[in-house]
Amino acid sequence: MTPGGNRAPRTGADGSPGDLPPPAPDSRPPSFWQVIASVLAAFFGVQSSSNRERDFRRGRAVHYIAIGLAATILFVLAVVLAVRFALRQAGL
Repeated sequence: MTPGGNRAPRTGADGSPGDLPPPAPDSRPPSFWQVIASVLAAFFGVQSSSNRERDFRRGRAVHYIAIGLAATILFVLAVVLAVRFALRQAGL
């Protein structure tokens, strides 16, 4: 309270006047494409810290594990096929 018995005006979280609560953070889980983008970025080591924090806060581990395993299997298959193709072209 301020001198004279008057209350100081209340402000919102962003400094605006009023009794409004701060806006709720976006609590929706990441979309399927966001999960894929996060996993691929992690594969290459270029994941941004804001996306990583989003993934840990709102994502489910099972989604990232499943997409990561699928991406790993596809990568290994691509390498095997590339080696087979190269060996066939070399006549071995």
